[in-house]
Amino acid sequence: MLLTITTTHGPATDLGFLLHKHPEKAQSFTIAAGTAHVFYPRATAELCTAALLVEVDPIELVRGGATTLTQYVNDRPYASGSHLAVALRAVFATAMSGRCDLRPGLAGQAIPLTIRVPSLTARGGAELVHRLFEPLGWTVETKPVVLDPSFPEWGDSRYVDMSIMGTVRLADALKHLYVLMPALDGDKHYFVGQDEADKLLKVGEGWLGEHPERELITNRYLERRRTYVRYALEQLAEADDIPAEAEPKVTEAPEQRQPLAVQRQGSVLAALRAAGAHRVLDLGCGGGALLRVLMDDPSFTEIVGLDVSSGALDSAERRLKLDRLPEFQRARITLRQSALTYADPSLAGYDAAVLMEVIEHVDEERLPALEHAVFAVARPRTVIVTTPNSEYNKHFEFLPEHSFRHDDHRFEWTRAQFREWAEGVAARCGYDVRFLPVGQEDQVSGPPTQMAVFTVREEVAA
Repeated sequence: MLLTITTTHGPATDLGFLLHKHPEKAQSFTIAAGTAHVFYPRATAELCTAALLVEVDPIELVRGGATTLTQYVNDRPYASGSHLAVALRAVFATAMSGRCDLRPGLAGQAIPLTIRVPSLTARGGAELVHRLFEPLGWTVETKPVVLDPSFPEWGDSRYVDMSIMGTVRLADALKHLYVLMPALDGDKHYFVGQDEADKLLKVGEGWLGEHPERELITNRYLERRRTYVRYALEQLAEADDIPAEAEPKVTEAPEQRQPLAVQRQGSVLAALRAAGAHRVLDLGCGGGALLRVLMDDPSFTEIVGLDVSSGALDSAERRLKLDRLPEFQRARITLRQSALTYADPSLAGYDAAVLMEVIEHVDEERLPALEHAVFAVARPRTVIVTTPNSEYNKHFEFLPEHSFRHDDHRFEWTRAQFREWAEGVAARCGYDVRFLPVGQEDQVSGPPTQMAVFTVREEVAA
């Protein structure tokens, strides 16, 4: 597989600084699939082209572990988009991260680029290539690759000769290619798991969430593995609900057997069922991740999703496909726009209310108003609150010390701080409270998410 990157930015040989590969050297790198070569067919001050050539060794792919013929005879060497993307990241990792120590200003600068992949797997044809790259600002040119020039009646192959042109940061261009080439291929040469979903979110940060084809890209990049696709789309939807300057820094806890978002939803669902709740408020529902889980359970006969963001409610409506639901299903759910700090007597009388990863988005000085609105005015029999445990943050590899998991968080509490707040609310408002861990617990740091379940005291309820 071959990929070339060309620029006319002056001096064009600065491309060597950006890629951390000297234009006067031809270099080879061992990768899991075989060997990747980097060389410069042309390097002048006016025009510079860097080429990445990947040679796949199908025997090396399984050497050391093969016990059956099928491990050798398979299609993994032909998942070309996947191999080329992995080689791209392995060889140009520093460039993809946006670092250029020798030319720091250059790394953040958009420069004219032309990138060509003369044999790109595109299951969906040239039209799909245009749909994926053009929304990102690229001008796209494609030529079909025929199966055999001697037999034109056989038609075109699944490959296209693709060139994309644009004025883009090199790091962004590499990230676009890293995600979209495997998505066009629709296949991978390695197992897709939770780490691959987290990788997609990291590399797609800042652009994938806004892409009109994000669902198609996510499905194909993750090989339609439903658990991971659903998790990634939920994270992208949640990121969409906040301002662009407040992108999340971290998405999930490391070494969780199941995505933390899924474990969190499962813990909330279990607490609602244990409380015997049928009429439920999802306060701060965001893009509707929990609402969808509640809708799947017929025991919840009335569900209200409330959020201050109209954009979040629009996302929830799309996610739940409310316009396509049968009338009896549609009647079970209501979406309302309102702030959680506003007392609303019409929310009174429900069995339960959930604030899942919500309170940390509220300024601490406004928490008394939230407490009054939820625990005094709405006053459901059960209130479930989840929030990050700040003691666990040190386990996030890419989270700077003393930083929050999300730029929109106003605070993140330790277990002692959360307990002090929750017990104070319970004492003031006539509730009992118990605490439950969510996610895999660390012996010292505790769980990544902490949950409090408030229940109206029997004598107060009577």
